[in-house]
Amino acid sequence: MRHKKSGRKLGRKTAHRKAMMSNLASALITHKKIKTTDAKAKELRSFIEPLVTFAKSGDLHARRQVLKKIPHKSIVGELFDTIGPTFADRNGGYTRITKLGFRDNDRAPVSVIEFVDLMSESNVSKVETKS
Repeated sequence: MRHKKSGRKLGRKTAHRKAMMSNLASALITHKKIKTTDAKAKELRSFIEPLVTFAKSGDLHARRQVLKKIPHKSIVGELFDTIGPTFADRNGGYTRITKLGFRDNDRAPVSVIEFVDLMSESNVSKVETKS
């Protein structure tokens, strides 16, 4: 029985799962929006939200804590320089998961995970530049 167990195994061993979460988080920080399966998106949300909370504080200890999870200095720098200050006034709920339906080849449920405020600001700037 699996009572009171949190998290998903996603059909992978522990090391593979940790590496995959690190890679998905890096892709989300770089591209601000990624398309993946529902289960991976839900697991990525619980992985990335504490990292954004660390990035809001911006001190050296927080940066080192994030570097333990995502070992890429340039990506962590982007998290602390651009994404963290954007969410300074928000207390959690930094990501949005939008369900897209099912993938054609294997019928896996697919969704888009994105940062909440970053996408709305970029859409507003695109509308202003077109005018």
